Parts: sequence; structure tokens; C-alpha cells
Amino acid sequence: MGRSNLYSFAADAILLLHVLFVAFVVVGLILIFVGVACKWSWVRNRKFRFAHLAGIGVVVVQSWLGVICPLTNLEMALRERAGDAVYSESFIAHLLERILYHQAPPWVFVVCYTAFGALVVSSWIVFRPSGRKEG
Repeated sequence: MGRSNLYSFAADAILLLHVLFVAFVVVGLILIFVGVACKWSWVRNRKFRFAHLAGIGVVVVQSWLGVICPLTNLEMALRERAGDAVYSESFIAHLLERILYHQAPPWVFVVCYTAFGALVVSSWIVFRPSGRKEG
């Protein structure tokens, strides 16, 4: 495997990690709502819920600060070293602009991330994670 192929492979691995992170945050919230309705106890697991809340929290804070995700930066640096094409905006902005929006301004993503984060926080409040046994 040549050096550029190694960088391309590493960039693809980072991209996969990024996609899995996004899936964890998005699908995680869906599963919380479905799980509460179906009485799945694992959706109230404190570690899962904290990881989920922390995940979207990091995304929201990054968007407020105008910081591009470190995974995006790492992937782009690897792609550049491999001689592959790179994109200038965040991974999600790039993906959504390709799929949904052709010219969405950055504030749209800040609003979307913040609204999603608020939904995750409200799910934490309404569907409280289980704590240690009391009593």
C-alpha cells in the first residue's frame, strides 16, 4: 500500500468514525423516544444518556464558536496528504449541502444543531435516565 493510499484509507476511516458519531447522536435520540414508548430500560441508562448528551453538546458548542469539527479537520488533512479532493466547510454542512441545501449559510446549521441539542436536553428532562437504586 503506497503512502497516498495509506492516507486515503486513514481519511476514510475517520470519515466512517464521523458518520458513526452522527448516527449515534441522531439515531440515539430516535431510540430514546421509541424506547420510552416501548419501555426499553436501556434507553434510560445513565452512561448512554450522558454520552449522547455530551456528543450533541460538543457539536452545539463547536457550532456556536464557529469551530469546524476536529474529525473534519483530520480527515481533510489526511485527504490533502493523499492528494484527494477536500471540502472547506464542516462534514455535516458539506453532507447536508450536497443532499438538501445547495447554498445554506452557516447560521442554518448553528440553528439546527442548537434545536437538536435542545431536544436532547428536553428528552433528558422528560425521560429521566435511571439513577442508582434509591431507598
